[in-house]
This record gives sequence, C-alpha cells and structure tokens, in this order.
Amino acid sequence: MKNTSPRILVVDDEPAVLNLLVYNLSKAHYQVMTAVNGRQALEIARQAEPDLILLDLMLPEVDGLDVCRELRRTSKVPIIMITARGEEIDRVVGLELGADDYVCKPFSVRELMARVKAVLRRVQSDETPQAAVLTGPGSLRLEAESREAWVGDIQLNLTRLEFDLLYTLLLNADRVLTRERLLEQVWGYDYVGDTRAVDSAIKRLRASLRSADPGADGIEAVRGLGYKFNGSKAR
Repeated sequence: MKNTSPRILVVDDEPAVLNLLVYNLSKAHYQVMTAVNGRQALEIARQAEPDLILLDLMLPEVDGLDVCRELRRTSKVPIIMITARGEEIDRVVGLELGADDYVCKPFSVRELMARVKAVLRRVQSDETPQAAVLTGPGSLRLEAESREAWVGDIQLNLTRLEFDLLYTLLLNADRVLTRERLLEQVWGYDYVGDTRAVDSAIKRLRASLRSADPGADGIEAVRGLGYKFNGSKAR
C-alpha cells in the first residue's frame, strides 16, 4: 500500500460540482487534481497516473465516454462516472466501456465518498488472497500474487475489478452469488438499489475469456438470482 494519500482526478466542467468535490475530497485528505474538459483529463491521467478518476460524461472537446474508452486502452485506473443524464443507455455504455461504477447528479456526497473509499480500499488492499493460484476450464489460470489471469499462453487484459470478480466467482465455483453479494465482496459496498454495474462487468469479463478461448468461459447467469462459475467445466 502506498504511504502517501491517494491521488484523485476530478473531471467536470461545472464549477459548482467541481468545487464541491474538491472540497470534500481534500477534507478527507486525498490529493486532488482537476480537469474541466476531456482532452485535459487524458493529459493529466497519462502524466500523473491517479489512483482514481471521477469522470463526468458531458464534457467539452472530448466527452466522458470517449475519455473512458481511450483510458481503457492503456490504463486500469478505477473510474467512477458522474452524470446528469437520465438515459439509462449512457450509463450502460459507460460501464461496458470499462468504468467501475457511476453516480447520477444530483448525488449524495456521503454516498459518493463511500464509493470512493470502497474503490480505493479494494485497489490498495494488502490482504493475502485465500488461494495463490486458481484454475478453470480452457487452461484458465489466475495467479493471485501477481494479479495475472491467463488462458493458456494468452494473458487477459483485465482491470483490477474484473480480476477480483473472476477470482471471486472461481473461488466460489458452483455456488450462486447474487448481484448484491458480488457488490459487497468485489465492489466493497452494500447494495443501494442498482446492480447494473455487476451485469456490465460480467459482460466485459465473459468477452475477455471468450476472446482467448470460448471454452474458458465458465460463467453462467442464474435467472432471478445472480451468477455462478460452472466448476464442472474446470479441469
């Protein structure tokens, strides 16, 4: 774990929202950087390598979705989207592009801060995983110490959240895990009424597994309940 306080990049072109976030994050002893457009956000993210990005979707020059898409090409930095948009499709697209979570304006500062703490706690955790190596179908192999996932000789390009999600499912093979439980165990916070972040992360994870080897995808949706990893497919 880092000895210095976490660095958070806040990206929003609304001065009132930006000032509110900077005030509360600074009060919580985080190092805060700011950007007011998408191009500036990409530049700062590449140079400063923040520990977390709070990203508004509606930005000038380069919008938040494009920022998220561009970052995910080279970075695994956690991203929490902040948006005033009411359309569900915007949030779903953002999550499927690789954002970890989202909050909608007007948002509860208390809830946002709780989610920030949860993400950073997961990223900075020094806890030793329960199993050093987990294996699954299609030569799937997870190495906990190096946080690497392999399908045969192909290394999967997973975000930290996606790795933790796959690890949790594989560790609990053949057990159905509800979306609420996955939010608690992987995202690190209690259920607050919306589980689409889980569904989007599962979709990205399954796509990564299938791109390496269709036989490596042992994840199954259990209607009305959640997800499980089919251990019968494991070697």
